[in-house]
Amino acid sequence: MIGLIQRVSRASVEVDAERVGAIGRGILALVAVERADTPKLAERLVERILSYRIFEDDAGKMNRSLLDIGGELLLVSQFTLAADTDSGTRASFTPAAPPELGRALFDHAVSVASRRVRVATGRFGAHMQVTLTNDGPVTFWLTAR
Repeated sequence: MIGLIQRVSRASVEVDAERVGAIGRGILALVAVERADTPKLAERLVERILSYRIFEDDAGKMNRSLLDIGGELLLVSQFTLAADTDSGTRASFTPAAPPELGRALFDHAVSVASRRVRVATGRFGAHMQVTLTNDGPVTFWLTAR
């Protein structure tokens, strides 16, 4: 599984002009499920997202996690992160999980994260408009393999 995480002061997602998820200070995580992913890998990615130290401590160093600051999490499925872009000028989506597996593992990740922090989401498989204020900017690419 892949997670592109961004430290945000706020973020939201809309589908058909309807706001379906929004957070204040926290992390926007764009998540891709790959063909070989499992529930265990979804759990591992969630743990990495929640505990990754990207928030500043009193000394100005990135030493605090989302859990440490009591922040919020916006999870948005984005299968394009799993694309193979190694050749040509058009991505191949062969590495991405089929929709049924993608939805199941994304939903599992949401369930696991929701036990520990406030979670908002986009809508799986929908055309979404994501708005964010990246704080920093701070962006990291995380994987669980």
